[in-house]
Amino acid sequence: MPSDRWDVIVVGLGAMGSAALYQLSKRGVRVLGIDQFSPPHDRGSSHGDTRLTRLGVGEGAHYVPLAMRSHEIWRELEAASGEEILSETGGFFFSGEEQVSPVHGASDFITATIAAAEQFGIEHEVLDVEAMRSRFPQFKYYGKEVGYYEPRAGFVCPERAIDVQLRLAESQGATVWRNTPVTAVEPEDGSVRVVTDRGAQTATRVVLTAGAWISRFLEPQYSDRFAVYRQMLFWFDVDGSIDDFMPGRFPVYIRTDRTKDDVLYGFPAVDGPNGGIKIASEQYLAQCDPDRMDRDVSDEEVAQMHALASRFLRIGQCCQRATSCLFTVTPDGEFVIDFHPRHSELILASPCSGHGFKHSAAIGEMLAELAIDGETRFERGPFVFTQ
Repeated sequence: MPSDRWDVIVVGLGAMGSAALYQLSKRGVRVLGIDQFSPPHDRGSSHGDTRLTRLGVGEGAHYVPLAMRSHEIWRELEAASGEEILSETGGFFFSGEEQVSPVHGASDFITATIAAAEQFGIEHEVLDVEAMRSRFPQFKYYGKEVGYYEPRAGFVCPERAIDVQLRLAESQGATVWRNTPVTAVEPEDGSVRVVTDRGAQTATRVVLTAGAWISRFLEPQYSDRFAVYRQMLFWFDVDGSIDDFMPGRFPVYIRTDRTKDDVLYGFPAVDGPNGGIKIASEQYLAQCDPDRMDRDVSDEEVAQMHALASRFLRIGQCCQRATSCLFTVTPDGEFVIDFHPRHSELILASPCSGHGFKHSAAIGEMLAELAIDGETRFERGPFVFTQ
């Protein structure tokens, strides 16, 4: 195929790339989206049925406008598609007496969450231990917890969100190349050349949303900014009646403890009485190669997850299923949403660090503005690509 010219090419069509493609297509530009797999897929960071969303963002108040705008866009997508993407089940976030290590960069996650909610007028309640025990007896408490409840928190269906945005983008004129590996992204004077096995394509600007593969397209002095970690997701039976864990009676939740490796989060029984409840934690001990990662979850890993989760949650012994995914993490836990330090034609977007999906719809809008206008109405200072 001969080289062709586009206004914008988006490389990687997961959470951020599909959102960017949708927003670019709304602006009427000639845009091509490319993914090495067929999104939505289970090879990266945007699968597993549910992703937690919350408006009081303990990682920093600068994230709150992105979360709020994302909720608005998901409602827009629902109206346009007839698909349910966002479920506001309520969110319960609580911690032990003392948090020793940061959670997603926040030295005191619950206190920062409360402060962000107060700053932006987000409806919430601060709960003492007795209130927590009364309202959410599905959890185990040790007497000195601090809790926060947010009615508008909930979950997003990641695969559905990606699929809807890609379908709407195509209906608005975008071109999508699935199962098309990109072998090189080459900035030139005033443009960027994207090399694929279907031919080389050129664009005025390229948005690089390649997730765990972003380092493959960057010079060595920049690529070490992005570390990739294997994460695991589990669906366990519950201890007691599943009715107590159904949406409406059981919220999405985050439980932080003394160290970041003791973070636990999860969801209600969104699949009904036979699906179990999804539970996950985070690990940052061993980096991995996204092409060589062990995607199977071992019996030992299931046992380790049960040992952690059963400290805080009334779950059963049986793990119905488990899968793995990827986190791409920056050294300070902040997102990177910026122009390449040497090539303004190339926009880098790595908004993950373990809490990216809740912001993805708004980040797609931000990326579209940067690609077309060279600037955005969203605050971008915390997301510059520091060298």
